[in-house]
Amino acid sequence: QLQLVESGGGLVQPGGSLRLSCAASGFTLNSYAIAWFRQAPGKEREGVSCISASGGVANSADSVTGRFTISRDNAKNTVYLQMSRLKPEDTAVYYCAADNTVRPMCFMRARSYDYWGQGTQVTVSA
Repeated sequence: QLQLVESGGGLVQPGGSLRLSCAASGFTLNSYAIAWFRQAPGKEREGVSCISASGGVANSADSVTGRFTISRDNAKNTVYLQMSRLKPEDTAVYYCAADNTVRPMCFMRARSYDYWGQGTQVTVSA
């Protein structure tokens, strides 16, 4: 059974940091582009960052560029999202997703992704 599991969410003060992990089971992540999405209450889901299967291409939303970094450790079958200088507007449920189509790039559009995790809550508040 193909499964993605996010972890690492929690409550953090503004300006703080968190590292989210996306671990795969039932398949090997190194053939898939991976993206992080987030959805805040009352808002649409938005793409945060993505990384290609090779790790050679990464993209981030303007709102997180310079603060969030996506990386992958294929040996651990895990993708990470390092988040720093967190702001209250970063509060959301964060999801990771895997793209089953073989391609050299990644997209931050939800329709490109075939497998999704259950999400992890990130709350940024004083």
